[in-house]
Amino acid sequence: MDGSSFPIVPVIVAAVVVVVALVVFFVVRSRGGVSGTAPSATAAPPARWRILSRVFGDSLDDETWQRLEEALLAADVGVAATDRIVSAVRARRPSSVSEAQEMVREALRAEFSGSDRGLDLSARPSVILVVGVNGSGKTTTIAKLAHRLMSEGKKVRLAAGDTFRAAAVDQLRLWAERVGAGFTQGPERGDPAAVAHDAITRARSEGEDVVIVDTAGRLHSDRNLMEELRKVHRVAGQAGQVTEVLLVLDATAGQNGLFQVREFASAVPLTGVVLSKLDGTARGGIVVAVESELGVPIKFAGVGEGPADLQEFDPARFVADLTA
Repeated sequence: MDGSSFPIVPVIVAAVVVVVALVVFFVVRSRGGVSGTAPSATAAPPARWRILSRVFGDSLDDETWQRLEEALLAADVGVAATDRIVSAVRARRPSSVSEAQEMVREALRAEFSGSDRGLDLSARPSVILVVGVNGSGKTTTIAKLAHRLMSEGKKVRLAAGDTFRAAAVDQLRLWAERVGAGFTQGPERGDPAAVAHDAITRARSEGEDVVIVDTAGRLHSDRNLMEELRKVHRVAGQAGQVTEVLLVLDATAGQNGLFQVREFASAVPLTGVVLSKLDGTARGGIVVAVESELGVPIKFAGVGEGPADLQEFDPARFVADLTA
């Protein structure tokens, strides 16, 4: 081949490199390795959620209903709700597997309340008190909530009410800087209620819209800490208007989550639950138990670690994914 010939080999090599790069990009993106639009709270549900595919065969018999009951209990739907769902479907005497499956979906949707899942931001500033046990993902949830509100044009301030853990204060400060929120802290081991009061006062003077108050992670069985939580709520209510009290609940907690909701609700007036780690559990049915048995609405679900990974909870979408 003389020097004037078209350089076909380099062109072929370049083309192969481009094709391989495109294949790798789309494979990684499909697996969530390239950031983009955040997934919805129940988009691409874990295969282990798809309970109906494991329950129904070619016909309906007593073993079918036994498998349905076991699947619902394994998903942490709860004993009471499971009994209602199975009994309701059997009583309607479905004539086919597809009809039975749709009846299960209808019964699950009926377990959710018609409560408002939006945030009450009617005051200025509106005060959101965030509570939860140790390790529930509370601080990260606060950051996600702040990011969400600020993306809607709200001015937000974070209050570091976990004064007994310097690491918790530092973590919240870093999140405030990352999302661009205001930040208030007090002295180490200081009064958490005073921090909430100062944050609300500062927010009012700065013309900010929302104050999100972090609280110390606590065991729901610790009476002294629960009494401290009551004080924070009381003082925050005196300094401003507490429009939301959100409990961050680890979705992997299973039925223990019900005890947490009950205990926190006895200390402060819960307005909603934020489920963290919903994308990482086979026991997503806890949301059914929380709403049907305790009447506390699920308002948001955490689906990742990034600031944008907080999604509004949609019961219909959740049921569709759980029963896919």
